[in-house]
Amino acid sequence: MTELLTIRDTTITLKHPERLYINGEWVLPAGGSTLEVIDATTEEAFYRTAETTPTDMDAAIAAAREAFDNSPWPFLEPSERAQYLRKIAARLRERAEEAATFWTRQTGPTFRMAVGSLSRVPNLFDYYADVADTYPWAVQDSPEFAAFGAVVNEPIGVVGAIVPWNTPLSLAAYKIAPALLAGCTVVLKAPPEAPGELWILAEIAEEIGLPAGVLNVVNGHRQVSDQLVRDPRVDKIAFTGSSHVGRQIAAAAGGRLARYTLELGGKSAAVVLDDYDLATAAAAISQQECSLNGQVCMSLTRVIVTKDRHDDLVDALAVTFGSVAVGDPFDPQTQLGPLALAKQQQSVLGYIEQGIADGARLAVGGKRPAHLERGYFVEPTVFGNVDNSSTLAQEELFGPVLSVIPAENEEHAVELANATQYGLNNAVFTNDVERAYQIARRLRSGTVGHNGFKTDTRMGFGGFKQSGVGREGGIQGIAPYLESKTVLLDAAPARFR
Repeated sequence: MTELLTIRDTTITLKHPERLYINGEWVLPAGGSTLEVIDATTEEAFYRTAETTPTDMDAAIAAAREAFDNSPWPFLEPSERAQYLRKIAARLRERAEEAATFWTRQTGPTFRMAVGSLSRVPNLFDYYADVADTYPWAVQDSPEFAAFGAVVNEPIGVVGAIVPWNTPLSLAAYKIAPALLAGCTVVLKAPPEAPGELWILAEIAEEIGLPAGVLNVVNGHRQVSDQLVRDPRVDKIAFTGSSHVGRQIAAAAGGRLARYTLELGGKSAAVVLDDYDLATAAAAISQQECSLNGQVCMSLTRVIVTKDRHDDLVDALAVTFGSVAVGDPFDPQTQLGPLALAKQQQSVLGYIEQGIADGARLAVGGKRPAHLERGYFVEPTVFGNVDNSSTLAQEELFGPVLSVIPAENEEHAVELANATQYGLNNAVFTNDVERAYQIARRLRSGTVGHNGFKTDTRMGFGGFKQSGVGREGGIQGIAPYLESKTVLLDAAPARFR
């Protein structure tokens, strides 16, 4: 055991876990009730946090609406708003380890992984602050029927941001940073299972003097999320979560013509071509699947390889993934921690049982680790001879389970990779960069990596098909928070002369 393990006993440092952050103040929830947050490793209560009621959500929306309609915030220069982003980034760096502690205890990633991941979140706020002076907020044109014309990009209005429990702070940042830079105001709905890091973000907003109502942080279950989506005072919804819920949000938002971006589920494929070393592929895929214990929408959980190499790849994955160290996520020797929730553990184990019943070959894993009596753990699991049309291959499991699918040839492998309702992320394993590019262009997904799980959210991130609508990250991530306006004048204003 190491000193890292003592971090689990760190006293909760949130100033107001029992309150909600609305209109620049910490307020008690109208119902006076709280929610219990469970430690995924010990299955014991970690802390309690306020539970948002419809009355509280109404107040949060009203505060964001007032701040957008009647405060200077939307009319500040982007460079002025960028200064707030830099202050948020600086404070997040100071509290990265604290936020990582919450993330590890609530959701189960290894503490080392959590610290490394959350240390990069401040960079996102700095990135958007950096582009404040270069983004085309107003572009002059030469109109046919006026002396002067410009297309100006203005904030879309009030944003309802909804994030899930697997990576709440990172996913919130991809919404909040561009929204604030654009001049929007935000109601952030935190996941009730894992609100800690977002309470830290709210504390930072208060500390840096972000104007009242610009960022409001609440939590709660389905009722208040639905309220946020349907309220006509909310101009845009930015959601990350399941495709099932995403479709419901799209229907509700479409019914009132609200704008929305949706980052949804995935069932991503790793296509291993015949020239690539199987042991190397197995090591890369296994290492990636340890990230957040498989609770990542981009996970490469469908491994597709030609049938004459199938058994060898299954055996290689059984060795590499089966030997992953499972245990306390604060132990530096641990590579795979628990799943976030009891119901998630039950769901994943249910999918494993379904895979066995459907005739897939269980090569390794498949149950709760025998040496761990507590915690929502599932063994690293590999299935071979998986039918691509089966439940195991088609539904998002959100756990450490790999399915190896045999293909007749390279052409068939591409067909199998694309034969899914999802299109979030894929990878192609080959030593030939030209083949990699050709296959990448044929794979129907928002991101394709070469020889491993790769993503660069500064280049934009999102999915095809039922993996989402729109893009987050990078320059592409600003546009969803803007509306363009054509301005035609009899003469050029001073700023354009």
